[in-house]
Amino acid sequence: MKNEVKYLKRKIDSDLEDWKNNSKHKPLLMRGARQVGKSSAVRNLAKQFPYFLEINFERNAEARQIFEAGNLSPQYLCEKLAATFDVPIEAGKTLLFLDEIQSCLPAISSLRFFYEDFPELHVVAAGSLLEFALEEIPSFGVGRIRSLFMYPFSFAEFLQANGNTGLLNALKKANHENPLDDVLHNKALYLLKLFLLIGGMPEVVASYADEKNLLKCQAVLDDLIVSLRNDFAKYKKRVPTLQISAALDSAVRQMGNKFVYTDKEQFFSAFQIKHAAELLAMAGLIIPVTHTSANGLPLGAEINPKFRKMLLLDTGVFQRLLGLKLSDILLNDDFDAINKGGIAEMFVGLELLKASSPYEQTQLFYWTREERNSHAEVDFVVQIGDKIIPIEVKSGKSGKMQSMWQFLKEKNSEFGIRTSLENFAIYDKIKIYPLYAIRNVVQ
Repeated sequence: MKNEVKYLKRKIDSDLEDWKNNSKHKPLLMRGARQVGKSSAVRNLAKQFPYFLEINFERNAEARQIFEAGNLSPQYLCEKLAATFDVPIEAGKTLLFLDEIQSCLPAISSLRFFYEDFPELHVVAAGSLLEFALEEIPSFGVGRIRSLFMYPFSFAEFLQANGNTGLLNALKKANHENPLDDVLHNKALYLLKLFLLIGGMPEVVASYADEKNLLKCQAVLDDLIVSLRNDFAKYKKRVPTLQISAALDSAVRQMGNKFVYTDKEQFFSAFQIKHAAELLAMAGLIIPVTHTSANGLPLGAEINPKFRKMLLLDTGVFQRLLGLKLSDILLNDDFDAINKGGIAEMFVGLELLKASSPYEQTQLFYWTREERNSHAEVDFVVQIGDKIIPIEVKSGKSGKMQSMWQFLKEKNSEFGIRTSLENFAIYDKIKIYPLYAIRNVVQ
């Protein structure tokens, strides 16, 4: 008998439960990169239903045949599925989970008919390379299907998974008037360093929560990277896997800098690397941070897509690809020795994403002066209410902020945020947030 893997609670669990309890729920489409925990979260939700039918379209040819037969009537599909898998499909009692749905395009098309003809049934679909399939069905269900975007574990979820609920509660309450005491602050910094090494991929977090063995976590990460690279063959049949790998390696080398479409070995042209990088972004493995002029809201109204930085999906995967040493992170009082790859900046960007609404695909922005010979740059620009707020990331406990002051002056912003290894503080118009609490900015 296969051992059941313990489920670690996620922030998205409450969103799934809200969907379940909503009498006007639409079919739900779970979107995100491979192995971020989509299927596990749905299976955890299934415990609240008397019946659960999970269909994996990559593995089950019978299921594909049912959907590919041409009749997408929900009543017909449910009758065939119930008979084939011997699971009752009843409104309010059954959770129907269509996994790896990108492998069966008619199944994606059927979701709109579930909304129109059988809205009482709870239907969830998920897929790891889903964005490629959706390109082929551009109007697959606008207004009839609800998307839920999922990412790896956040730092808060990591703390919860490892039993640090007291620290987590203190972090939620901490602010500039009520900073953490030194003991908790130092504990949070140490756990942050651990998280940078381990990352948020569920399998790695579960391994650390169970055994507290960093070397085993590194081995799990290595296996995970092999699996992710093996997926490159599925991205686009006409794009060589070496081209995808070259784009990924380029993103790793250029972390924290403007992304230049180059191949270190010069096997591929800038156009080929650009195309491969776009595929990696569609798959969710890299996340673009786009330049905005930040003259008004929305921030995406004045962007320059020629100026982009690229973040990797996970700090654990990143540090393994970059070859960082465990001791460099754990034993240093700041990240200056190991921040050549911009791991602190990457962590902040990912935390901002994970703290945002899961019902929309949040974009990340940064700002740089567009004049020639200007080096002013702010790492992130976010919208808080009706305000445009700049965020600078510092890897240590200090740092000059000429770019921040330049932004505040040019845009007449009310205040700016610096995030570093410092505790909460305020200096003039600059609010200091510890790196471990950057999600407090947008929550």
